[in-house]
Amino acid sequence: MSRETVLRICSVLLEYPDADTLAATPALRAAAAREGGTAGRALLAFLDRRAAQDEWVTAEEYVATFDFHKRASLHLSYYRDGDRRQRGATLLGLKRRYREAGFELTGGELPDYLPAMLEFAALAPGGDADAILARMRPGIELLRATLHELDSAYAQVLDAATAVLPSLTAEELAEARRIAAEGPPDEEVGLEPFAPPEVMPVAGVVR
Repeated sequence: MSRETVLRICSVLLEYPDADTLAATPALRAAAAREGGTAGRALLAFLDRRAAQDEWVTAEEYVATFDFHKRASLHLSYYRDGDRRQRGATLLGLKRRYREAGFELTGGELPDYLPAMLEFAALAPGGDADAILARMRPGIELLRATLHELDSAYAQVLDAATAVLPSLTAEELAEARRIAAEGPPDEEVGLEPFAPPEVMPVAGVVR
């Protein structure tokens, strides 16, 4: 499955499941089914589950997952910057990069919103898109880990997205471990460590 197709499907599936999004489920499934691989299988499993769900259940599940768990925020600069002033600078920088690439945000979302980032990466692969995803990769991995911890079906969407991204670099891995252990900057209480084995080290083992 092509990277651009996977990222575009993931972008749609991470949006709030309104009537238009749910109506697109058969088309998204058809696109995911055209090619196999880890990403395709993960997307098909998610879409088959969604197709069998009541629309109200789907909406409630989305809200319960992303609106009531700080560790499941779709706004990725939060993981790196917390609520510091630095986050504002990060958002401005992202918005500038989008604008320079001819990509306009719609719907009033902030530029660190993961569905917007994935759409940008699908429409303008390489260059700035890859740089943005690399910078936010620790946050993407921590979000994925949280969704697995919550046993959320949305973990399959993050699994699909990360399957078509480059492997974590040593720097990204170190940053993911740091945030997992300490939480975002300026939080009174850090987040409990949360991450899959490839992010959090096993006691006494350096990966």
